[in-house]
Amino acid sequence: MEKEELENYEKANKIAEEVVGYARKMDLLNRKVLDVTEEVENVIRTLGGKPAWPVNILINDIAAHYTPDVNETLALKEGDLVKIDIGVQVDGYISDNAFAVCVGKASHPLIEASEKGLEEAIKLIKPGTKIYEISQVVEDTVNSFGFNTIRNLCGHAVERFNQHAHPSIPNGKNTIKDEIQPGQVIAMEVFSTNGSGWVTESSPTLIFKYKQDKPVRLWEARQLLEMSKFQFETLPFTRRWIKDISPLKFDMAIRQLLEADALYEYPPLKEESNGLVAVTEKTIIIK
Repeated sequence: MEKEELENYEKANKIAEEVVGYARKMDLLNRKVLDVTEEVENVIRTLGGKPAWPVNILINDIAAHYTPDVNETLALKEGDLVKIDIGVQVDGYISDNAFAVCVGKASHPLIEASEKGLEEAIKLIKPGTKIYEISQVVEDTVNSFGFNTIRNLCGHAVERFNQHAHPSIPNGKNTIKDEIQPGQVIAMEVFSTNGSGWVTESSPTLIFKYKQDKPVRLWEARQLLEMSKFQFETLPFTRRWIKDISPLKFDMAIRQLLEADALYEYPPLKEESNGLVAVTEKTIIIK
């Protein structure tokens, strides 16, 4: 890894650590998810980074990919198991981190299982460790608390302007013999659930990402594709970030771009049996 790359990853990690610390101290009881999300995103910018994607606020059985819409009125209530997933980028170099809290409560057994699973995984993440070794300790640790991991979600590497790079590190046991390499940056995340341990796609989809240039008829669709490529630097974005396209035109533009295969979409991922989900994630630079 070049010196400049390392410095940018370390800066992103430092900002992310401060943002996570700030978010952990927030009083979430009765707060609107929109207000929490935008406050955390503003802290990222204030500290000199950019959001690498819209901050995710994931409640109870939602495991990934939910961010509030424009004018969202949903508020957090006591007992909600809330996950906050925060991405920070510095010149495209990404730090991906997440934590869970139970609103109004000191802790929750699912959070303890997730945090312990991550702690044990991090002990193994070094050059030469095989993927299956990390996955095995994650599943064994979470199982020891009486819970399941989410077996179709993974930790993963990050690269410049790429939030999900190779290798993936499944939360469930496997036979993947690929090894951790020096110079990789690993966003290790551990999901615990009291459900069956699988996620399925839900709705509404509010997170999108540039995929490729494609011809589209609607002027707003062309504008949105250009914004996704340049303003958002090919990283994920959401409708509430778009100030100069009306919600109706935005929906029409998104439909055209998805039909043209110009964007990726990220539907919310929900635990299939409605089980509660906790997640803990940290980004590690492999030196």
